[in-house]
Amino acid sequence: MKRIRCPKCETIIPFDETRYQPGSVLVFECTECHKQFKLRIPERTLPTETEDEETATPAALTVIENAFHFKQVIPLAKGDNVIGRYVKGSHLNAPIKTVDPSVDTTHCVITAKQTPAGDWKYLLRDARSITGTYYMDHILGPKEQVLLNEGDIITLGATTLIFREHCEEE
Repeated sequence: MKRIRCPKCETIIPFDETRYQPGSVLVFECTECHKQFKLRIPERTLPTETEDEETATPAALTVIENAFHFKQVIPLAKGDNVIGRYVKGSHLNAPIKTVDPSVDTTHCVITAKQTPAGDWKYLLRDARSITGTYYMDHILGPKEQVLLNEGDIITLGATTLIFREHCEEE
């Protein structure tokens, strides 16, 4: 099942993409605002191994379900992963879909680096957020960075994230 957002009101609309041929054009009508819009099913292309190796890491953040949003798994890529509240038109590469006002639109950054031995290192730092970034009950200072380990807890406002070093896709 895939999910798309209505371009007008951002309501999530689920659909089963396996029922349609690649290249097909689908017309949707939003259940909330009744906006009609089109979507073309993309041609199926497999990423090359070099593209996959250059961007993917085995780690992800699990956003814990709470009053503001549903459980989410956010995969981490090589380099800087800018984490914050999703806002239409924002340029985050690791957005959290939430209406939690205590999560800034650019809240923190996790930098993923691969060592010469092939291991991955993940460094967390605050991105000058208003409510601060908490790592295991410790608020990070303005220039402080911490090395993340499996199961570490990160708190952004009222939202809790769990760092998973070896994440399996759900």
